[in-house]
Amino acid sequence: MTFAELTLNQTLLDAITKGGYETPTPIQEKAIPHILKGKDMLGSAQTGTGKTAAFALPIIQKIQDSKRHGDTKHVRALVLAPTRELALQIKDNFVIYSKDIKVRTTAIYGGVPKRKQIQALKRGADVVVATPGRLMDLMNQGVIRLDKVEYFVLDEADRMLDMGFIDDVKKIAKSVPNKRQTMLFSATIPKSIEKLASALLTSPIRIEINPENTPLDTINQSVYFVKRNDKAALLSDILFKEAVTSALVFVRTKHGANDLAKLLNSSGVLTDTIHGNKTQGQRQRTLKSFKQGRVKVLVATDIASRGIDIDDLSHVINYDMPESAETYVHRIGRTARAGKEGVSISFCSPRESHLLKAVQKHIQMRLPVEADHRFKIEKPEKKQNKKGKGKGKKSGDFGKFSKNSKKNYESKAKKYKVKRRSYQGK
Repeated sequence: MTFAELTLNQTLLDAITKGGYETPTPIQEKAIPHILKGKDMLGSAQTGTGKTAAFALPIIQKIQDSKRHGDTKHVRALVLAPTRELALQIKDNFVIYSKDIKVRTTAIYGGVPKRKQIQALKRGADVVVATPGRLMDLMNQGVIRLDKVEYFVLDEADRMLDMGFIDDVKKIAKSVPNKRQTMLFSATIPKSIEKLASALLTSPIRIEINPENTPLDTINQSVYFVKRNDKAALLSDILFKEAVTSALVFVRTKHGANDLAKLLNSSGVLTDTIHGNKTQGQRQRTLKSFKQGRVKVLVATDIASRGIDIDDLSHVINYDMPESAETYVHRIGRTARAGKEGVSISFCSPRESHLLKAVQKHIQMRLPVEADHRFKIEKPEKKQNKKGKGKGKKSGDFGKFSKNSKKNYESKAKKYKVKRRSYQGK
């Protein structure tokens, strides 16, 4: 099938051709005809499947077809996204597709001053792509009205629920007219998403995309067993010896990202970081440098695991194992985009063996073990004492308490502090 067969107009077809797209992806092929017909939609699709174009192209065409002269200041389409990075990415796609069409798009997100966003809204925007928090802020200030919205899209709805935006989403939905076309997209459809969908959608078309080549099929995955203190040296070995053209390295903390980047730069590997302590402007400049190849390695916290589209990313390296198994899939999904192949490497220390087990259970496969490196250790297993309780925990890591044991510990801690203060007072 071709894009022309999806009954898109010639202006959009020209924009698609200029963008280098030849044939629609499965979700585009299934979603665009229904959206053009005005159907509500519940779509299940992973990132990298082309879902942004699946809703952006028909929305642009419908707005263009019904464009009313002098009515440009009313928001016609609202797209909610969980993160500012994804909001900007969606906005950029709308701008590219509507380059030769009088459809104006602006992005509303936190982490930057409101002034420019408010000015953009006052000039008029047909499409607003927003994160829930900043949108609620501007709504409360009376800066933006949603009473003329005709198309309402929730992208990565599961992520929005995970991030605690559910109440904001519900309030925003109440500010949008009941007579509207609603599209909800989510990587997974758990019961919480089904409940939200039933409240927001009317007789929706349900589309579920399971690509023949899933991200796991096109990614060469492996795990390196290594002591925590040897991870930095192992990473340096891989970056110098492997055919790494670009690498996204995931760590657990912002400070860890900064320390690792400093170490890699000192060893001659051009590295930058992206995490929550950086301003939006800094993050955008960092991503631009990385995408353009001026930086070889990007060290990131999980703020970058969703919503960032990086072409030709050769490697994803889990320097720290992810805390949740689902995050693993989102991390490695940054490589092997658009049918290309990629490499995913995970470092697993003895203290992270339980996280590896959770990942392998989630993806229903054992990661191949790479033993050809100078820091190799035996497969890390949690040590057991005679009573079966784990040993070797970090100082201050007391595991899970029962209610009684927690109460006793807190009582002893309080008593200890009282004695210590009494002694110091003498």
